[in-house]
Amino acid sequence: MEVEVEARLTAEGDEHEEEELTAQSALLAIEEAWLNEKFAPEILPHQSDLVDCMLQQIAHMEVNVKRLEKGDIRLMIHRMELDRIKFVISCYLRARLEKIELYTIHILSQEASRSPEECYLTAAELQYAKEFLSGMETLFRTIALQHMPGNFQAFEVNKVMVKPNMNAHVFLRANTRVSGIMLPGSMDEEIDLEPGSQHIIQYSAVADLVKNGTVQLI
Repeated sequence: MEVEVEARLTAEGDEHEEEELTAQSALLAIEEAWLNEKFAPEILPHQSDLVDCMLQQIAHMEVNVKRLEKGDIRLMIHRMELDRIKFVISCYLRARLEKIELYTIHILSQEASRSPEECYLTAAELQYAKEFLSGMETLFRTIALQHMPGNFQAFEVNKVMVKPNMNAHVFLRANTRVSGIMLPGSMDEEIDLEPGSQHIIQYSAVADLVKNGTVQLI
């Protein structure tokens, strides 16, 4: 059963069909966003609109589940679907937080160069990254003052910055046809991607394609 099962509790006719499509499309999109975030070495542009949409869907489903009687077989089905949606959202957000904690300085540096319309982090993620960095600096200074000689006590951002490996290889599926992808490290070797074809390639060659949805990491 999919999210549209829940939509049947409150919608009918054309309105019902539109709700089905919207809910199911959003769920599919957030699942794809999770896989991209999981397998991409860098943090990707946030999909907060999708997350908000699915959180609203969860709230809607939970209200309707409460209306069902305990013996109704639909109760278990809807609860299983709710658990699946919550799991996907949780995994997506956790993958982003893990990257923020690992690449804090690099991510903040990159984010500072972007306009508000181009930012990769949500306002909450940006605040978390700044607080996490502040905590790192405090911890470093505490340890340095106690155990390190004076010339090593300065917290130098550039020396502790960890960057994602953009040359890591990823496994992908092409959603549309793409021509002329230049392979990193080659002088003039190019490949074409056909819809549905699967490839292993360095992430740097397809980073923009991942972000615009042309390819899907798997």
